[in-house]
Amino acid sequence: MRKLDSKTIIVASHNAGKISEIRDLIGPLGFTAKSAADLGFNEPDETGTTYEENARIKALASAKASGLPALSDDSGLAVDALNGAPGVYTANWAEREDGSRDFQMAMEKVETALTDKGATTPEMRTGRFISVLCLAWPDGHTETFRGEVEGHIVWPPRGGLGFGYDPVFQPLGHDVTFGEMPAEQKHGWKPGEEAALSHRARAFKLFVETGLDI
Repeated sequence: MRKLDSKTIIVASHNAGKISEIRDLIGPLGFTAKSAADLGFNEPDETGTTYEENARIKALASAKASGLPALSDDSGLAVDALNGAPGVYTANWAEREDGSRDFQMAMEKVETALTDKGATTPEMRTGRFISVLCLAWPDGHTETFRGEVEGHIVWPPRGGLGFGYDPVFQPLGHDVTFGEMPAEQKHGWKPGEEAALSHRARAFKLFVETGLDI
């Protein structure tokens, strides 16, 4: 793995929730985080068909625009009864005609699809959140790290914390949704700790532990 020399990292995202979580994760390691949104970078078209491809697209765009290493996240909700949908198109399910995103609408789409499938019990509503982090350098070198967390879809949504589909996702072994968890419980993780709960924290744990000398 390539050594990461810079202590300034660009968070290659315009999603306020993701930016906040990534800053929470990298801050204790002594990094200064600037986001693509803060710097006014354009959002690249996510034309990939995998999380890895889309994460690379975003990280490379910010790394080349800034001249600094950039860290991106591409994540999604994969529901087993829906054959893995919405998957890499998780954000697309929230898009309105005017280009804005409405995740309440997106959660309703998931629920409608599950209802149409007759998926009424927790055992029939299993799925996972997936996160792929990509660290990119301005010269085009990239490293990717994948994290997943299993759970099931609940209805109605519960909790006003988190973002996206968090209020309908209850992780395995817990009786509350991500939307009901404070940030420290959901994605809090520090080097030396064994467990990481969220998909993003699990990907970040790999990022820290793969010998990047950070």
